[in-house]
Amino acid sequence: QVQLVESGRGSVQTGGSLRLSCAASGIIFSSNPMAWYRQAPGKQRELVATITSGAVTDYRNSVKGRFTVSRDNAKNTVYLQMASLKPEDTAVYYCKTIYRQQEYWGQGTQVTVSS
Repeated sequence: QVQLVESGRGSVQTGGSLRLSCAASGIIFSSNPMAWYRQAPGKQRELVATITSGAVTDYRNSVKGRFTVSRDNAKNTVYLQMASLKPEDTAVYYCKTIYRQQEYWGQGTQVTVSS
């Protein structure tokens, strides 16, 4: 059974930092690309960052230079380090993977940035 469990929710002021974690089980983690998405109230879910099995990363333009995605294959965990946070980063953040052609999502974790 594949499970993704996010942690690291929090409320910070503009300019603050947070680190989100997503622990995976039930998959061969080291072989799987991982992704972080977010969904703000009233908006569609959007892709934030991706990391391949070889640790190649990519980001949406609005977070480049502020967010860093990384993975620890020994811990089956992917991270999203967020810095210089802005109110527009407020959202529920989800991790996602595709395993054996099926999508799996975590339950989401709330990030709130106040001005």
